Amino acid sequence: MINLFNIIPILLQAQTVSPSGVKERLLEGIFNVNINNFLVLSGLLFVIGVAGVLTRRNVIVIFMSIELILNAVNINLVAFSRYWFLQSEGKNAYMGEIFTIFVIVVAAAEAVVGLGIVIAFYRNKETVAVDEIDLMKW
Repeated sequence: MINLFNIIPILLQAQTVSPSGVKERLLEGIFNVNINNFLVLSGLLFVIGVAGVLTRRNVIVIFMSIELILNAVNINLVAFSRYWFLQSEGKNAYMGEIFTIFVIVVAAAEAVVGLGIVIAFYRNKETVAVDEIDLMKW
């Protein structure tokens, strides 16, 4: 088990070694970001989105979870595009960003159509629970 009192001196020592000003520390953090940081963030967003889709019963929360999953994909596309740009000397430098724009457009269309269906369903059944969606049932 990790003892908090053992970690505090280590953190204080690491803080004194870093640059003195807030601006210098921020710039150092920005320039030292690598692809692993983006992949971890993307993985966390993806896991939160999948957990939201699988565990929630509200349609609107499920749509928000799907948006989280799509944003995780966007972060991956931009991160790999940046990595590819550094490896390929500028050829096809912005392919990840272009695919990200397409994903954003598809996500916006999905949100419009999905929310339209949810509003129509709420007007008929007065609920947005996934368990209550049985309109197409015979």
